[in-house]
Amino acid sequence: MRRFGTVVAWLSILGGGLVLALCALGIHADQPRPTGASGQDAEALATRIEDAIDLAAWARTGAVRWTFAGRNQHLWDRRRGLVRVRWDDVEVLLREGGSAGRAYRGGAEVTGREGQALRERAHAAWINDSFWLNAAAKLHDEGTTRRLVADDQLLVEYASGGLTPGDAYLWHVGEDGLPVAWQMWVSVLPVGGVRASFEDWVTLSTGARVSTRRAGAFGFALTMTDVAGAATLAELVGPEDPFAPILGD
Repeated sequence: MRRFGTVVAWLSILGGGLVLALCALGIHADQPRPTGASGQDAEALATRIEDAIDLAAWARTGAVRWTFAGRNQHLWDRRRGLVRVRWDDVEVLLREGGSAGRAYRGGAEVTGREGQALRERAHAAWINDSFWLNAAAKLHDEGTTRRLVADDQLLVEYASGGLTPGDAYLWHVGEDGLPVAWQMWVSVLPVGGVRASFEDWVTLSTGARVSTRRAGAFGFALTMTDVAGAATLAELVGPEDPFAPILGD
């Protein structure tokens, strides 16, 4: 699965005010991207993070739902690679990996260019919002490198994939192995090293752990609500299949 474009979502919540503030303070606040060393120690810290969030339990989580920042409502059938995204009166059903699927507004299917635009918007939202949900499960995605910067800091760089290849994230890790914060060096921010904390951890029914709140500079925060997961889609939403309209496509 492709890497999720984190900062696009962050900026959409914080708005241009943060960007302007960062530009104004950039000469003082900008931090160079650290280097670090690859190898066994870096891999050991990555594994420690994965153990803390119970990556094996995440693999057993066949379906998950959440609402991102009070805006986008997601239902993800991880077993079949199917996604439902809702906002306002729009519902979009997609297959992972692109914008193939169906879009509805007010219960009526939307086709043509408008339908394609809705599907593309839903796909971009899912890419971003899924990364926020469980970025720690993607430390070993294709195209990543891991470097140890300090005993409790792991630099993860993405050479390819996702919306913004070339970005890097420095994970700060607590004594229990759970991430406490990360810093971002990303193409869409004018300042390097912007920090966001990982807070309000919850444990899904499968045992996987996810953080539902990120707190950043200038008092801004991003929260995910209605977070739930299960081994199967039926356990999460009941016997009726919400993806039936696209199963024959």
